[in-house]
Amino acid sequence: MEALNLPPFDYKVTKSDANYLIFDILRRKNVVLTPEEWVRQHFVHYLIQTLGYPKSLISIERGTSYNKLQKRTDLCIYNSQGKPHLLLECKAAHVPITQEVVKQVSTYNQTIQAKYVVISNGLQHYCWQVDFETRKYEPLAEVPKYNFE
Repeated sequence: MEALNLPPFDYKVTKSDANYLIFDILRRKNVVLTPEEWVRQHFVHYLIQTLGYPKSLISIERGTSYNKLQKRTDLCIYNSQGKPHLLLECKAAHVPITQEVVKQVSTYNQTIQAKYVVISNGLQHYCWQVDFETRKYEPLAEVPKYNFE
């Protein structure tokens, strides 16, 4: 897999038939190692090991509906009251972060209403703080560290 612009971590990869699998510490099982999953696993470890987010507050591939369509979010982090705090959309490293990708995660967040939105392809990372009253997304230089009240 491609080297990413995220800290390295100790990972376990195995092979099963034609697929490589990576152990997911949140789901506690091996999952198919796709280029997008490689980015997601790096970001999960970055959130936990570098930014201090507790594993117990992170949800992978949470189902949500928007305009009667079922969608899945890559990662959603909740605060201690169970409200969405940070929404993360991962793309494979070869997928550019375009306006269409920003629109996709912004659309998901209209339903989820997380305070922060992050998009990453493992090489580029974008983070915004959302103000739902003014409907504005303020760009941030980095993903905020864990600091829930």
